[in-house]
Formats: sequence, structure tokens, C-alpha cells
Amino acid sequence: MRIFGFILAATICEAIGDALMRMGLHYHVMPGRLAMIGGATILLATYGTLLNLAPIEFAEATGVYIGCLFAMFQATNYLFFRVLPTPGVLLGGAFIVAGSAIIYLWR
Repeated sequence: MRIFGFILAATICEAIGDALMRMGLHYHVMPGRLAMIGGATILLATYGTLLNLAPIEFAEATGVYIGCLFAMFQATNYLFFRVLPTPGVLLGGAFIVAGSAIIYLWR
């Protein structure tokens, strides 16, 4: 469970960091733009640190991370941009999450 905590925290930081970067690059007021890009930079550095601190082999961490990242990106896409995933995205994502579960649970 500790491994999953590191990976979940990393995916939250990456998804929100990416959303802030996307918003900051297109924001029309310079102080707000810089604040969003600065926040994104901190979150993206934190994501890299957390993922690499996870007490698991890197290849295994990456497999689990991809499934978590898919779910987190869909949640962030809805929360920040109000975009729902299409049926194709959900079906493909189900395969991604299933693969990640196999990697995580196969011991």
C-alpha cells in the first residue's frame, strides 16, 4: 500500500502540474501566467521525485504509474477543463488500468 501511496501522490502532482502549465501558457495576464507556470514547475519536480522515491523497481513502478496516471488525467481534465472522456478513451483506459493492475498484483 505504501508503494501505491507514492505513485498516487506522483500522479496527482503530474496531472495538476500539467493542467497548470497548459493554463499558464495561455493565460492573458503576466503575473497570473508566471504564478501558474511556477506552480506547475514545482508540482512537476515533485512528481519526478515521488515517482523515483517509490520503494519498488523502476520498471514495475512505471507500469503501475501509467494506469494511475490515466485515471488522474481524466479526473483532472474534467475538474480543470470540464471535458468528459469519450467512450473510446474509457475503453482504452480500461485496458491500461487492467494492465497496471496485473503488473501491481502479480507477485
